[in-house]
Amino acid sequence: MTRKIGALTLVVKDYDEAISFYVKKLGFIRIEDTKLSDTKRWVLIAPSEDSETQILLARADGKNQEETIGNQTGGRVFLFLYTNDFWKDYNLMKDKGVTFLEEPRLEVYGTVAVFEDLYGNKWDLIEPKT
Repeated sequence: MTRKIGALTLVVKDYDEAISFYVKKLGFIRIEDTKLSDTKRWVLIAPSEDSETQILLARADGKNQEETIGNQTGGRVFLFLYTNDFWKDYNLMKDKGVTFLEEPRLEVYGTVAVFEDLYGNKWDLIEPKT
């Protein structure tokens, strides 16, 4: 049996502002953007075309979901963006205005720095040790 995680949901305030951030500042690609109703879209993004896991951008629907925007994991790092060229991605992201919460550091598993998305969700940018 083959199994994998195909997508995960990221609750956002607005589809278009989220797409803009992830595409323009992080270099992600928009995989799909399908209108489902007057208020709902199916928006999938990914770091690259060959990514196995995608992110579904889901606009918050109601107060409970709105309260989770930017804090989907209670303040912990939420997502992990792996790269094979940490310094290139780090510098590109900084140049585009991405906020890093710390200086890059070397860990036993690789080079890493925590950054936040447009809503404040924490991410790790990681280049694993080879």
